[in-house]
Amino acid sequence: MTTSYKRILLKLSGESLMGKKQYGIDEVRLAQYAEQIKEIHQSGVQIGIVIGGGNIFRGLSGASRGFDRVKGDQMGMLATVINSLALSSALTAVGVKARVLTAVRMEPIGEFYNKWRAIECLEAGEVVIMSAGTGNPFFTTDTGSSLRGIEIEAEVMLKGTRVDGIYTADPEKDPTATKFHDITYDEVLSRGLRVMDLTATCMCKENNLPIIVFDMDTPGNLKKVVTGENIGTLVHN
Repeated sequence: MTTSYKRILLKLSGESLMGKKQYGIDEVRLAQYAEQIKEIHQSGVQIGIVIGGGNIFRGLSGASRGFDRVKGDQMGMLATVINSLALSSALTAVGVKARVLTAVRMEPIGEFYNKWRAIECLEAGEVVIMSAGTGNPFFTTDTGSSLRGIEIEAEVMLKGTRVDGIYTADPEKDPTATKFHDITYDEVLSRGLRVMDLTATCMCKENNLPIIVFDMDTPGNLKKVVTGENIGTLVHN
């Protein structure tokens, strides 16, 4: 298996971890993700992962229900740690060494994140799961993944979602929506497409980190993306 990338940042959505459930973590979906990650890890790709927490708690929706925004975001950060531990456990179960780093101190749950430790672990052949967002409120896990991708000097951010790319409108709501095979950051911003939040998109643009948005819920797609198959949507300068 010849890969197009040496080091990637994989952004996974917390909602996708629910699978067929209404809430929490679907063990079947978790195992599928672990197998897909194992497949590309065995080919020598260095993998950093950031996973959301929306299957457990979302800070913004908490704020709308009366939670203090800062506390709500902190609850969301902890939700990402729960998901990261679950994914690390699933990876270990299939024979892949995984390490959880946290943006908020909580040893012994995970090591406190720093760029050089993350890169050291990647180069030692471990999958590095970077949890608790940026450690700060008012930043989404999209921004956290942009920041971590830039910090660990990833060549690309792979954003695994439920849809197979970026469309002119939400394909789940608008049957006339058409898919982009590639699109520039400027066009994403000018069209107001909700690929990621504005902060995350601008960070990737300014630091020249390309994004590929693809459907992670179809087993085998992650391998297709890293081997250079033209699936999903590429976002670039």
